[in-house]
Amino acid sequence: MSERPKEHASKACEGNPLRGFKSHRHRRGTAASARVEHPAGAAVLVLPCRTVPEPVAEPADLDLVRTSYDRVAGTYVAMGAGDLGPTPWLRAALAAFAEDVGGLGPVLDVGCGPGSVTAHLTGLGVDVSGVDLSPRMVAHARRLHPGLRFSVASATDLRLEEASLGGVLGWWSLFNLPRDVLPGVLGSFARALVPGGQVLIGTHVGDGDLVRTEAYGGVPVSWTTHLWQPEQVTALLVGGGLEPVAELRLPAGAWLHPQVLVAARAPV
Repeated sequence: MSERPKEHASKACEGNPLRGFKSHRHRRGTAASARVEHPAGAAVLVLPCRTVPEPVAEPADLDLVRTSYDRVAGTYVAMGAGDLGPTPWLRAALAAFAEDVGGLGPVLDVGCGPGSVTAHLTGLGVDVSGVDLSPRMVAHARRLHPGLRFSVASATDLRLEEASLGGVLGWWSLFNLPRDVLPGVLGSFARALVPGGQVLIGTHVGDGDLVRTEAYGGVPVSWTTHLWQPEQVTALLVGGGLEPVAELRLPAGAWLHPQVLVAARAPV
């Protein structure tokens, strides 16, 4: 009677891969798996693990942009910038987004500022948290919405786990990202979605880049607003593996430029 093979288990997803073993990782779903094969033919075990995403390339002006938003944070809040009250079409878009992603998993509001949209989505029943590059913006968000979750983080260094989110929101918060950086950020959003999960991106429409030296009532800043055509935004999302869902275009009106909201979802 032959001896039963010994089982060899290892923490294949912690630290460096095991020497002398072959590791096969499968990255679909909320957790990856590792099938470890011992060279001597021992039994094979499937071990749960999670991938560790790499950060996106950091913009050269990241520190300047962070400092600028710290500087304008108080004025931004005092002016009521980003107030959804006068914009029923934007509220309607958020309601549609909330209905579509409800029950799929948590939602991340990237570039949440003082948290007004995070709070609005919470009121619509969404399990949402916010992150922002600016510590002062996050401080205002925590003060204004003490029951919600906010943290300081750059959109380029979120390290989102694959298939971990029902939705990601970039509500007029990504236009400062350089043109060679934004595709990587949107790709990280796409990979973080569960099947059917959605990304909703709002941004300024136009061509070219605007170098800003003041904003929100003349406060000194140092950032660049990168303008995008709606078709370009959709192409970036599709390039990340998503399917277009909806597009809302708004004329300039009270804004300096026309605006667009683009929704896209992960294939089911």
